[in-house]
Parts: sequence; structure tokens; C-alpha cells
Amino acid sequence: MPSSLTRRIYLFMAAALLLTGSAHALEIPASKVVLSISGNITRMNTGQQRADFDMAMLAALPQHSFTTMTPWYPEPKKFTGPLLRDVLAAVGAQGQTIKAVALNNFKVEVPVKDTQQFPVILALLMDDKPMSIRNKGPLFIIYPFDTSIELQSTLYYGRSAWQLRSIEVQ
Repeated sequence: MPSSLTRRIYLFMAAALLLTGSAHALEIPASKVVLSISGNITRMNTGQQRADFDMAMLAALPQHSFTTMTPWYPEPKKFTGPLLRDVLAAVGAQGQTIKAVALNNFKVEVPVKDTQQFPVILALLMDDKPMSIRNKGPLFIIYPFDTSIELQSTLYYGRSAWQLRSIEVQ
């Protein structure tokens, strides 16, 4: 039978786990949903087995920026937003692949390992301004192409999904 001290340690650990779990709960979007994440995730904020984000929720995550050349613009562009790996961590993603779906229903699969190997951004801003739908927004999965010759290929250009609306973790 466990000692009184052992029982207290177990109770303390259980309480700490409960508090930690609630600290990571996702808030409910206060404005228009711009991204829905479903699939193999452990944190949801809807009754429909998914996590929805508005722009403020994405902007509340740590923001990162880089400037890079892309095949879509004639000059380098600065992209700012949370790291895609941080967005996936916020929903407790547990999978090997994400299926990104754009507003026009374009779909692309991105290996989760890309988000660990490279600082892939879920861009909210381009050149410090929100992106309109006409200008590949409001969300754009973008790789730091200028940081590695490996990234300057059709493989990684093809994984950069603009006008992103949803992600399914597989």
C-alpha cells in the first residue's frame, strides 16, 4: 500500500497534469474562422472534431518572419506568421502528413517532418500587410526558399499552399 507521502505526490502530479491540460485548451474563435484543422488532433474547440482559428488566434501564436524569393513574385517578399509546427502543436497534431486545402479546393500533402526540418511559416502577412484572397491570402504555407538550395525545387514550391482554408492531419 502506498505511503501517505506517495499518495500526496500522485495527487500533486495528477493536479499538475489537469492544470497543464487546461492551460493548453483552445479558445473559441471570436470572429470569422479562417482555418479549420481536423484529423488526428487532440485539442479541439468545436463540437465537430476540429479546431477552428480566427486571425487573432493565429496572430497570438509566436510570430516569425523571413524574406525569400518565390516563383510567384518577381522580387523577394517578406512573410510573417506562426511557424506551421506551432500551429500543429496548438491542436496536438499526431500524424505524419497534413493535407492542406485551399479556398479553390486545391489540395496538397505536406510531410509533418518538413515543419520540423524547416521553419515553414503559416503566413498571415506579406510585406507586413494582410494578404487578400486575390493576393494569395489570407493564409499561405510558405517555405524559406532562400535558406537552402534543396528548397528551391518544384517539390517544395508545390507544397506551398496559398489561400489555405483547412488542414487535415493524417
